[in-house]
Amino acid sequence: MAHAKHHDYHILPPSIYPLVGAVGAFAMLTGAVLWMHGNGPWLFLIGFTAVIFTMVGWWSDVISESRSGDHTPVVRIGLKYGFIMFIMSEVMFFVAWFWAFFKHQIYPMSEYPGSTYQIPEFHQLDVWHLPLLNTVILLLSGCAVTWAHHALVHEDNRKDVENGLLIGILLGVLFTGLQAYEYFLLFTHDGWTFGGDRFFGTFFMATGFHGAHVIIGTIFLFVCYLRVRAGQFTKDKHVGFEAAAWYWHFVDVVWLFLFAAVYVWAQA
Repeated sequence: MAHAKHHDYHILPPSIYPLVGAVGAFAMLTGAVLWMHGNGPWLFLIGFTAVIFTMVGWWSDVISESRSGDHTPVVRIGLKYGFIMFIMSEVMFFVAWFWAFFKHQIYPMSEYPGSTYQIPEFHQLDVWHLPLLNTVILLLSGCAVTWAHHALVHEDNRKDVENGLLIGILLGVLFTGLQAYEYFLLFTHDGWTFGGDRFFGTFFMATGFHGAHVIIGTIFLFVCYLRVRAGQFTKDKHVGFEAAAWYWHFVDVVWLFLFAAVYVWAQA
């Protein structure tokens, strides 16, 4: 169990994970670009494997530090601030896609030089059926995670924590499945193509990256679910759980903006 600390900070031992993660991310990005140009997926897969290895190893070390008592109150505050900054960077990532979407839909231009105004490209979507259902599902999953967080912090009721997380995870999986089904319908029945025009490009990049974040968030919640079952969170010490809840609510909010802009406003 945790041993007593006589200071607020601790010095971490040397780790290879920052280097492996940086090299793996660079290889994954470069490999993705090469893959899109028909050079095969192998460099991307190597980089992706290195990134997954870094995530599992590095986060396992962080959990071990917490279990050994290294995460003092001051250290936990630093971890929270770091995760908040990470979410802020993710917000700006999606701001770029919203910027591209609104720019091309409000004032599209032909290719430079000699740009001229063009009629915006709009493609009809069945907004009030599958997209609306997915919106409700994702919001309900956020409610379930909030319930789990309240049960841990205010009631210390582990059964409700497990149930809330499990419901949130299942709804996240359902959201991903329905979005994949929506893509299937758009490609096969409506004839949409990824790079057909600017609307297609921004639609699939924005909703696709959001879908990737939903998958990551679902895995995040599942890890928290396993840790709750292992008795690793307490009402006073649950930074990992709090980070997962913040991330999931961020995913919810981004989807609300996507639904309002890409689905509803674009059809007005």
